[in-house]
Amino acid sequence: MPRAASLPARTVSAPCLDVGVKDYGRGMRIGELAERAGTTTRTLRYYESRGLLHARRAENGYRAYDDSDLRLIQQIRTLQDFGFDLEETRPFVDCLRAGHPAGDTCPASLAVYRRKLGELDTLIAQLQSVRTEVGAQLARAELEATAGLPGGPEPRCALDWEDEDR
Repeated sequence: MPRAASLPARTVSAPCLDVGVKDYGRGMRIGELAERAGTTTRTLRYYESRGLLHARRAENGYRAYDDSDLRLIQQIRTLQDFGFDLEETRPFVDCLRAGHPAGDTCPASLAVYRRKLGELDTLIAQLQSVRTEVGAQLARAELEATAGLPGGPEPRCALDWEDEDR
């Protein structure tokens, strides 16, 4: 009979002493969530004050979070990176909380997307208009800059323009 078979089975119940390993089964504390989400504890407290993040309390009174809270924070941060205001992220957060696999599959989230696309289209049109005006100003300025060069148009004096109006 091999020697290993005669040894009693041993179970280890001591906690993991590796400081690089965190026990997320107990829930994350606010600092751990902030670190994993790439944000600050102050930001998480602000989200909590705005009702976007709901902390549970552990027996010791500390805030406790789980991976679903991490998904909420990631959704909020992604939308804010796209230019959404914090309040505009609420329907996406509510959608995730309702158990949907993605925060943008609910009707309210889709409505926010549509509204944001309309805003972006308006901004793009305004920027196109400004670009056209800047291009015209550049063309005028380049023409005037070459006026003094040989072969360029004659410069116009402001006094000459006044005379033309009479």
